[in-house]
Amino acid sequence: MLAGKRIFLQNSSLFHNFGEPPIRRPNKAPPVASKDGPRINDDIRNAQIQLIDQAGDNKGTVETVMAIRMAQEAGMDLVEISPNVSPPVCKIMDYGKYKYSAQKKAAEARKRQKIVEIKEIKLRPMIDDHDYDVKMRAMQRFFEEGDKVKITLRYRGREMAHQEIGTKLLDKIKTDVAELAKVEQDARFEGRQVVMVLAPR
Repeated sequence: MLAGKRIFLQNSSLFHNFGEPPIRRPNKAPPVASKDGPRINDDIRNAQIQLIDQAGDNKGTVETVMAIRMAQEAGMDLVEISPNVSPPVCKIMDYGKYKYSAQKKAAEARKRQKIVEIKEIKLRPMIDDHDYDVKMRAMQRFFEEGDKVKITLRYRGREMAHQEIGTKLLDKIKTDVAELAKVEQDARFEGRQVVMVLAPR
């Protein structure tokens, strides 16, 4: 009798009060890992797509399964190129070549991208002609390379009483580089020095 009671209790734990078996909650599915680049072949979940074949002809709305079969028969892939329209636009192409070409273009774009630097030229108000010519040649080279130039004119001691000499020097520089550069930041005092920034045209 005790054995029968134990079996009844074990079986009753499998049922709710209403005699129905409990519903087992499914485990949460792990999030789908996002891939780099467009969806291809079986990753395209839409039932229908707008198809462009390997020759570039628009085939209109086609069942996705059929489009994948067409791509496989051509020895290529079905690649989603416009996912944000309804139905999404897909093209039959060689995805390996497409990816390689995209990577090559990105590498060339990075190579062409020039990081603009700011080069500094330090001057004194009473600079002699030879030193001035050397500084101007360096400045010209910087502008040709696409860099900006920060000119720092430093006054010492009693030179502060003759600031007009420094002002004339900076005006001369502006005139001499007018064809190559433009003033980005006009001359302004920072303590005992005047700073001016020129940018290439």
